[in-house]
Amino acid sequence: TARMIDRPIRPGFVDGFKQEVHVVATTLVVDGEHQPDTISVAGASAALMVASAPFDGPAACVRIGRNIDTGEFIVNPTYEEEENSDLELTIAGTKDYISMVEAGAQEITEEDMLAAMTFGQEAIAAFCEKQAEFLAKVDPQPKEWPIHVADPSIAERVDNHFDEMSAALKDADKLARMAKVEEVKNSVKENDFTEEERAAWGSDIAAALKSLEKHAMRKMVIETGERADGRSSTEIRPLYIKAGYLPRVHGSGLFQRGQTQALSIATLGMLNEWQRLDTIDPAEGKRYMHQYNFPPYCTGEVGRMGAPKRREIGHGALGERALLQVIPSEDEFPYTIRVVSEILESNGSSSQASICAGTMALMAAGVPIKAPVAGIAMGLISQDDECSKYTILTDIQGLEDHYGDMDFKVAGTRNGITALQMDIKIKGITPEILKEALAQAKLG
Repeated sequence: TARMIDRPIRPGFVDGFKQEVHVVATTLVVDGEHQPDTISVAGASAALMVASAPFDGPAACVRIGRNIDTGEFIVNPTYEEEENSDLELTIAGTKDYISMVEAGAQEITEEDMLAAMTFGQEAIAAFCEKQAEFLAKVDPQPKEWPIHVADPSIAERVDNHFDEMSAALKDADKLARMAKVEEVKNSVKENDFTEEERAAWGSDIAAALKSLEKHAMRKMVIETGERADGRSSTEIRPLYIKAGYLPRVHGSGLFQRGQTQALSIATLGMLNEWQRLDTIDPAEGKRYMHQYNFPPYCTGEVGRMGAPKRREIGHGALGERALLQVIPSEDEFPYTIRVVSEILESNGSSSQASICAGTMALMAAGVPIKAPVAGIAMGLISQDDECSKYTILTDIQGLEDHYGDMDFKVAGTRNGITALQMDIKIKGITPEILKEALAQAKLG
């Protein structure tokens, strides 16, 4: 839920706003009938606007279900209505644009998913209208917030090294590329700025160099169609797949795509070993569990390992949603099923690798799944906020996720979508772009 709030709110802040912002959403009461998570986004948005934060709101979030019998879409279905729904779509944004999508579905078509998103956008606009009515009563007074503007000479000097940065980015190996980019950055700092300037403008120089790296990567994709690792926009990195990799476990699958590698392990237990839940949600427990572990070593870093972070919980939930749709019923297969995905190496799209590896682990464990599920992450590089010219990328790596405009994860079977998650950093995403991205993802 914290991620659900953060993703649509964060892109709405003005560039150069450096103040720390802390939003606390507290659920004070629940009726056991309506789900409290989506309205917390509207609460966070309203709180920020009452505080006169430099924020592009109002923003809101809705959950969209679809009645299996009638085919009608439902806004914010109750727990009971959701039991008779083949779709759970959570969509957030403003009245003008979508900024976050998350979904679980029973193999629904791309066309139906797009129709649900369009319906959801209209519902968001109604929630934003209600916030506007509330804010008119509160009448928050505008405040002057300090917006940081760097000295323009910094960008001028840094931008002279565009060709060097472009050359450094062209390397398929993540660590080698990072080393070359760092070399260019250090050279620019050393040769183009005095010691006094480095002391005074340290963070601004670093930001300008980061901006140069971003601009060089994006221009390469938009103008030449070539990516940092030499792939075309629709090309998938080399695959290495091995089922039953570990000899002693019930089932395992090793899935590697380029420099991203996931090892998923499936374990079967008796039904009384299901996971019991005591939460705000009325569900008492679950018999299918999917966990995702992202240790620091998978990106070549040193870090503390403890309780799973928000990102790991979110990626585990995405993998669980994607595979839950094909898990056999309790009557067909009376076992508790647990899949643990260990990310051994990561250069983008590891959550989708965990879905591919998880499918193999389930099959290797003898679970009679309805169909194999695969996942892929799509990206977007646009020329401007209006997306007047853009390129959709299949199987994005870390650099393209970091500096791109969209991270669109799509999982499903040959027949349809089982899970979807999308974060958007710009405001010009249109239904046509989403339609194209879904079609390209299906091919992937």
